[in-house]
Amino acid sequence: MTSWTHVLRLSKLTCCRQCRTAIRRKGSAFSFHTDSKSKAVLAGEKQKLSQSGVMSARKTKIGTHNGTFHCDEVFACYMLKTLPEYKEAEIVRSRDPQVLRECDIVVDVGGEYDPSTHRYDHHQRSFDGTMDTLTNGLKPWKTKLSSAGLVYLHFGRRVLSGMATDISEESGVMEELYDRVYTNFVEEIDAVDNGINDRDGAPRYYISSTISQRVGRLNPKWNEPQIDSDERFSTAMELVAKEFGECIWNYRDSWLPAKSLVMKALEERFEVDSSGEVVKLEKFCPWKEHLHHLEKKEAIGPVIKFVLYQESEGGKWRIQAVPKHLGTFENRLSLPESWRGYRDLQLSEIAQIDDCVFVHSSGFIGGNKTFQGVLEMAKKSLASSDID
Repeated sequence: MTSWTHVLRLSKLTCCRQCRTAIRRKGSAFSFHTDSKSKAVLAGEKQKLSQSGVMSARKTKIGTHNGTFHCDEVFACYMLKTLPEYKEAEIVRSRDPQVLRECDIVVDVGGEYDPSTHRYDHHQRSFDGTMDTLTNGLKPWKTKLSSAGLVYLHFGRRVLSGMATDISEESGVMEELYDRVYTNFVEEIDAVDNGINDRDGAPRYYISSTISQRVGRLNPKWNEPQIDSDERFSTAMELVAKEFGECIWNYRDSWLPAKSLVMKALEERFEVDSSGEVVKLEKFCPWKEHLHHLEKKEAIGPVIKFVLYQESEGGKWRIQAVPKHLGTFENRLSLPESWRGYRDLQLSEIAQIDDCVFVHSSGFIGGNKTFQGVLEMAKKSLASSDID
């Protein structure tokens, strides 16, 4: 089989607008191994690159498979490209063992997992590694890793510290960021690529907007003639780069600072209500993950049922039920059924609480014009659960 390398240029690869420092790849080259390019075109490309000095020295090579691409190897290649040693690397897409042997690092192909030789495939029958097993129990996740998870396991802290430069790679904050990004970004990619469902039984509706699905849709369609899949692979890397960056900045700039506010609310919970089951946030912030984690860490009981906070605009107050489990819509205790779907004066008359604004039809959230109003809504909800 005749094979050769086709070199493409990506002038700029950015993470997201919010990034403090955009990740730029000016002058870097993505190279793709393919069997469909004409030798004449290749010769012309090589001549141009030779004249520009790009091919004056052997470039580092990242190997992955050709053909249909998936989110895991796209993301794995992107993470590697953020590291200094792979910043200018060519991406060689091939299944030819001889071509892959010449690569400095290989992901998602080759049938081998060996960190000592930088081989990170997960398809072989002998591989069943998870974050739990490959860290000797230091990490809890039991989802089988894809090439994305393997690269994140071995390089993730360096990737994160290179993007969030104000967080030391060895710090406790970095470890917290590392865990959150795996839980809320990487693990989904691992699970989807390995065919692991997120629930038992048939889903009630189909979700078609995950990052893995959007990356998959970038592959050339069966009836699209003469589409260069290597260029689409580059486009997929840009998509993943943007979303990964947004994930990191959200956790660094919003989620991490919120932890102290949730901790303070937990410490002061008995000042809000003698039950200890209602907390008041100093200001609204991302609270659900922190609350679940801190409850377990601090052995807090009874568990929190309602969170109270003031709206950022208008000065009204909200009461929100705490979900039983993260990512679900089932609450530990919902607002009373008799209140649900009502608003304003009609709701106030039913609840016998002044200044009510609304209660959602599912009972997970409600509003009142005053703090005393939402606190009374919480107290009556707790009391109604005792009667039930």
